Amino acid sequence: MPSSATTAPSDRQRLAQAATTLENKFHAPVPVAAQVTREALCQAICQGEGQLVLVRAPAGFGKTTAMIQARERLQAQGVATVWLTLDNADNDASRFMSALTQAVTRLGLLDAQDSFGSDAVQALRHADEPFALFLDEFETVHETAAMGLVREIAEHLPRRGRLVIATRSLPSLGLARLRVRGRLTEIDADQLRFSLEDTNAFFGLRQTYALSADQLFRLHKKTEGWIAALWLASMALHRHGDTADFISRFSGSDRSVADYLAEEVLARQPEATRQFLLRTSLLRHLEPSVCAALIPRTDCALLLEQLDADHLFLTPVAGEQRTWRYHSLFADYLRAQLEREHPDDVARLHLAASGWYESQGRPVPAIDHAIEGGDHPHAMELLDANVEHFLSQGRMRLLARWFAALPPEPLKEYPRLQMSAVWAASFTNGPDAAMELLERCGASRSDDAQLRANAAGVRPILLAMQDRGEDALAAGREALRLLPSGNHFADGTLLNAMAQITAEAGQSREAQQLLDAARREQGDGWFNRMYSESIEGLLDLQQGRLRQATARFRLAVDSTHAGSYQHTHGNGWPGVLYTSVVYEANDLDQADHLLNVYLPMARDVGLPDHMIMSYAMRSRIAFVNGDVDAASLALTELEYLGNQRKLPRVVAAAKMERARLLQLQGHGTAAHDELVRADDPALWEREQRLRLLAHEVEYMALARLRWELAFGGATDALARIDAQVRHATAMQRHRRLLALRLLRARALQRAGDLTAAVTQVGGALQFACQEGYMRLVLDEGPAVGQLVRRYQTLHESSRTRDPLMSDYLQRLLRAFGPLPPEAEPAPDLPSGSLEPLTRKELRVLALLVEGYSNNAMAEKLYVSDSTVRTHLRNINIKLGAQSRTQAVAIARRLRLVSS
Repeated sequence: MPSSATTAPSDRQRLAQAATTLENKFHAPVPVAAQVTREALCQAICQGEGQLVLVRAPAGFGKTTAMIQARERLQAQGVATVWLTLDNADNDASRFMSALTQAVTRLGLLDAQDSFGSDAVQALRHADEPFALFLDEFETVHETAAMGLVREIAEHLPRRGRLVIATRSLPSLGLARLRVRGRLTEIDADQLRFSLEDTNAFFGLRQTYALSADQLFRLHKKTEGWIAALWLASMALHRHGDTADFISRFSGSDRSVADYLAEEVLARQPEATRQFLLRTSLLRHLEPSVCAALIPRTDCALLLEQLDADHLFLTPVAGEQRTWRYHSLFADYLRAQLEREHPDDVARLHLAASGWYESQGRPVPAIDHAIEGGDHPHAMELLDANVEHFLSQGRMRLLARWFAALPPEPLKEYPRLQMSAVWAASFTNGPDAAMELLERCGASRSDDAQLRANAAGVRPILLAMQDRGEDALAAGREALRLLPSGNHFADGTLLNAMAQITAEAGQSREAQQLLDAARREQGDGWFNRMYSESIEGLLDLQQGRLRQATARFRLAVDSTHAGSYQHTHGNGWPGVLYTSVVYEANDLDQADHLLNVYLPMARDVGLPDHMIMSYAMRSRIAFVNGDVDAASLALTELEYLGNQRKLPRVVAAAKMERARLLQLQGHGTAAHDELVRADDPALWEREQRLRLLAHEVEYMALARLRWELAFGGATDALARIDAQVRHATAMQRHRRLLALRLLRARALQRAGDLTAAVTQVGGALQFACQEGYMRLVLDEGPAVGQLVRRYQTLHESSRTRDPLMSDYLQRLLRAFGPLPPEAEPAPDLPSGSLEPLTRKELRVLALLVEGYSNNAMAEKLYVSDSTVRTHLRNINIKLGAQSRTQAVAIARRLRLVSS
């Protein structure tokens, strides 16, 4: 392996750089002194209480300026505001969450010690005081999880909150829905354009030359009020001899105008200034010292101050002393011009920038510039010196981006980097791509013992991710024999993975021993610290210790936010686990928030259990909220992913969950057919032997028992439930045992033994109360709710009444909502001739039977909520029904809807 004298920066340097970079994001750009006040735009933004204000236009239309003016006005009115400038790095959902949390903290809505992004979403949702959150350069964000968080904020803005977004493109934020609900204010390019009066005011503020009314009109007409073109034209006119000639020499209002005007301005600069602009255009931030590294023997500080004073191409970086950036509208032009005029210098300039950043202990921009400059050997040396730190901090997506940019042949000279590429691919592109890289790099056949151990260590992890648990266990045992390898990250990750694999194999004692060994390998890296805490939580969950598991999963998630805002893809691992316990606690809003962050991560990495759990929770939450379409869509996507990635268990889980959804809608035949399609004997026999996380409660035998209780007989089901109870007891599967006891209570209820049913449910609730289980009870439906209500009556009349149990039962019954009477008689059919339902009323009735909420019906039918309520009222009158439940029952008896 080539050696390198390159050294990695210290942790203190990294933390200081991270803090500075994050701080800069909260400073709005410094406004130019001479600005035209955009009164109408300010008013539109300031009046958008409870709304998303979307300011959308191409570059150079004054989006940021309008937002700055509106923010100043809101601040003068006493409204709390915060500014957040986004960039491409915010497509890392955890980084975005951290920035969002800090933004909400600055609004005074969140405690400074809180470090969890979805708490920020909740804080915004429940804010009582007026606030305005400004998000600039939103077009840089396209990652699903980050977009989902912003969509949630927009959909749940409080009455006195404002979300103001500036973007060049149309974001996927559910705008149609917000528009229908009157929760969207849109400001587009036409509204941002200068009027003739604005143009006159603009040139009046410049005060450097006079334009006649005709010249002003012609210039305004040719630029069509495009602010960037007018600004450039003002600079060009200042340096141009013949005003009339200049105005007549260009036409149009698209990008070519900007390029033309930029060329006009650039051509009239002194040669030293011109060369400075071109040669520094490849820098993201301009500081005198880094510019001097690119252009020696030049007074870069003086040039930057002059360019800033002339408002020429530069925008100050807020919060930074003597630091600027090129205006985004012109940076591309300057770089393209540099390529045309000095193609041979581009690489040298990048390498000079790389060297300066390296000397400052800033490896990320140093590596970026080395790659862009084509010095791949030096980029690999820098990467080789820092890769262990990046891995230990879980910066897998950053590493994957670099490895994708490096040519594969030179990379062969760096076997350690090749293995690092495998690790990065494992947690970004999934196990199949990583396995292919592993085979190609040849580390398993290397003469280097550490590399062989490293390759042996990653293999069981990839096998487990491919849902080949037995193969993973065998490969992992072989890999453990090669430890220690000398690589703390690889050894710790293998030990953690094997703790999980052995736990799934039912070997909890060995799993704990492996976990203890993994903790000794952690060092300062948060990745394995997070991993170990998550596995400890899984072991708690296997023992039914929900409260302890919740604490560990929360700690694991929070550990990914420690020390630096630059989080990674890796935190999706504890994130899904934490979401599952939040869901179990019946905090559905919070669980839904978390899924917006972690479900895309689970999908991208492809961990089978994480995918199954994420999509099942998304479907169940949607159904509880009456959004049947979203519930079904989630399961369709899960099935598609399982087929695409050749994961039969994922496909079967999607079908089994769909059967449950159909059963809740009363579609017995369709639910049965779906269960038949999901019933792969070999797959479910394997599940019985293993402790697979997604199937600890939901498995085929239990799903069939549920169906039988809903559509079949109770007597036969009781015998089969008892057999499953014995097996779960022997295997110490505590959560499964709880679900089976609830099913047994339902079976006894249906068999007519109500006393035994209440006794059975009481025993189950004793355990559920101790650990705080909610959804496991609630998801069994109203029939169990009726038994809970009976048990509450019995418990409250007891001399040994337990206050904790009383509180738990009250919370459960509140969550169940109105329960039907246990022996509700079949509703009488309307006497005489039935007044026909209209076509629209029949459609509403069909959606009601399917379980749609009023809001979901309104969206599906493109009508208002009040229209839906009117249809439901008419349906009840025509059918003689007193409630939604009665209307559904009568409709089914009259065969107005399919059952």
